Amino acid sequence: MRRTLSILGSSGSIGQQTLKVAETCGHKVAAITVNRNVELAEAQARKFSPQLVAVVDEKAAADLRVRLADTEVQVRSGPEGLLEAAALPKADTVVTAIVGVAGLKPTLAAIDCGKRIALANKETLVCAGELVMARAKEKGAEIVPVDSEHSAIFQCLQGCRDRGEVRRLIITASGGPFYGKSCKELSLVAKEQALKHPNWTMGVKITIDSATLMNKGLEFIEAMRLYAMPPERIQVVVHRESIVHSLVEFEDGAILAQLGSADMCLPIQYALTWPERTPGPAKPLDLLSCPPLTFQRPDPETFRCLGLALECAEKGGTSTAVLNGANEAAVALFLEDKISFLDVPRLVEAALDRVPVLVAPGLDDILDADRAAREAVYQSVR
Repeated sequence: MRRTLSILGSSGSIGQQTLKVAETCGHKVAAITVNRNVELAEAQARKFSPQLVAVVDEKAAADLRVRLADTEVQVRSGPEGLLEAAALPKADTVVTAIVGVAGLKPTLAAIDCGKRIALANKETLVCAGELVMARAKEKGAEIVPVDSEHSAIFQCLQGCRDRGEVRRLIITASGGPFYGKSCKELSLVAKEQALKHPNWTMGVKITIDSATLMNKGLEFIEAMRLYAMPPERIQVVVHRESIVHSLVEFEDGAILAQLGSADMCLPIQYALTWPERTPGPAKPLDLLSCPPLTFQRPDPETFRCLGLALECAEKGGTSTAVLNGANEAAVALFLEDKISFLDVPRLVEAALDRVPVLVAPGLDDILDADRAAREAVYQSVR
């Protein structure tokens, strides 16, 4: 099936790979959005001829309007432009590849229009999973995960008659560049080291989250919301080779796994074409050249971000929004060389201690918790 896409975050790693899949598989592109990368936005607009390009930064949007004046492409700006791209009538599928909680409102806007959501923004479900999933059910919107781990689980569940047959979901983690290191060794980590993931090429924020193992904690919470699973039926295992992308264990003891090369084009494409499978740009896995497959327990004490995420998964409410907001703020400070690697979990834990948790939050409560968490982090480093 060929789809018409609105790609929220087309300048990022997932967005660019989505355009690669669209070009290879013949999907149309109705809208793209960027934060401020005008040069790339212009190149993408000229290549794919979308109806709409939304640029969050107002000054950058004005620049792009001049650059695209000789085309029929409409340029929008600010948060309103994101919402317009998410709800564009021409698009039947919205790829949510915006990093962070900024993707929440556009995702809800797309859901309200009953579109298929190719979900690459895990923070949306981490912060507001119950609200988002309930809205999707109400509006008849499909949510198909793009994250390689959740795509793997989604694929493994296709042969499941009833979710009651599932014993547990097993999420694999590469362990990042520092797996096996002590807290003393982690205290000496530099930004350049943290940005060198051993298996995947990703955006800078998710690469740091992979180094702290926060990414795996966020995926744990996301799995709870996507598949309506309690935390005791979800497990994280370290799989250094990144070949098994996740597994599902059933009540009879059978375990299904999805294997593939470390190429995000495959889960992106499946989110677009499901339930069909078509040829695409992803490189097939060569089993004869695979290394031995290993599985180990994670260390949530040394990698405190994972431990904090697992605690918030149990606690629920706005604790997950606080966790995510504090982490986004702390990672930004680390990337600016203002804090150390181990300051990231320290600041997240401090924010969780300071910001009160609401048990049954609405959207405003979730956004307030996010803002309070960020402010708690910034206050801690002033």
